[in-house]
Amino acid sequence: MRRFGKHLLSSRRLGIIGLLAFFLFASSFTYKVASPGRKITFPGDHFSHPDFKTEWWYYTGHLVTQSGRRFGYQVTFFRFGLRDRQKGEKTKPPLFTDLYMAHFALSDKQAKKFLFRERANRGYEGKAGAAVDRYFVWNEEWSVEEKGEIHLIQVRDRDLALRLRLTSLKPPVLHGQDGLSQKGEGSGRASYYYSLTRLKTDGELRIAGRDEKVSGLSWMDHEFGSNQLREDQVGWDWFSIQLENQTELMFYMIRQKDGSPDPYSSGTLVYPNGTTRHLTLQDFLIEPQGKWKSPNSAGIYPMGWKVTIPSEEVSLEISPFFPDQELDTRKSTRVSYWEGAVEARGTFHNKPVQGSGYVEMTGYVGRLKV
Repeated sequence: MRRFGKHLLSSRRLGIIGLLAFFLFASSFTYKVASPGRKITFPGDHFSHPDFKTEWWYYTGHLVTQSGRRFGYQVTFFRFGLRDRQKGEKTKPPLFTDLYMAHFALSDKQAKKFLFRERANRGYEGKAGAAVDRYFVWNEEWSVEEKGEIHLIQVRDRDLALRLRLTSLKPPVLHGQDGLSQKGEGSGRASYYYSLTRLKTDGELRIAGRDEKVSGLSWMDHEFGSNQLREDQVGWDWFSIQLENQTELMFYMIRQKDGSPDPYSSGTLVYPNGTTRHLTLQDFLIEPQGKWKSPNSAGIYPMGWKVTIPSEEVSLEISPFFPDQELDTRKSTRVSYWEGAVEARGTFHNKPVQGSGYVEMTGYVGRLKV
């Protein structure tokens, strides 16, 4: 997730269009919208899709160092198209047509410390971009690319750096209807959305000047489309869970103004053999167990959840490793949101199970304006 309504769900992400408010020019350009009939193929759909307005490549995971320290991480690259807001001239096209942002967050589980870095650049003079002929997205010295069947992530900022190699253990998961994820009523209120739900991960982490090898498990989302939130949709709660029985879960609840879940909230259950089941809002229940108030934004977030899928005999208690995992992205996407590492315990088909994952919550610090 890491995406709803007239916008994309996941995160994933996050009302970034607010950053583009200064582009007030009229334009005759119209971006494509997500609609039925388009087939998602690989590796081509890992690449950039500049004919769609909004796109992101999102990675989260759980890592263990050689010395036994445990971390959660998030690395996300965003692309936002500007062509519909630019007043172009036939003889002088705009210098750049996209804005690029990137987020990097690290959750130290033992120290209960949250570290966050961000980047924001125009797609100009090579500072940031996303290739259309291969999987390569970059923002200054941060990048993600595919070589062979391995995804390579590299981010660094002062005394904090992460280099990872990820190999998928399952085929891509297409959410919704063959990858078309409907977020609201009406034609085009959707995104194309797929995930790699179980990625074997190894690499190196530098923190506080100390280098350590790491290993673990990651999750990747890629989503692209052109729509925005409706006025009656204020945010979302999104979950990705990797269970030790080799099952994965993705589900999200789009919240309406009155606090009720939007009927288009949905999810996907991924079985150990890679087959999937689409989940509608009627298939699962999310029950918050507590609240947490951010000392930075004063936003009040649900904290701790009970999730049930009765038809699959699933009951999970999902808990954050620590509450304070809120991102303040005033330098890039200009949205405060919660994106944190969580653990899950409960039963699946009446057998004990545990696992880990990530939760993303938006729209709790005022309505998400996109």
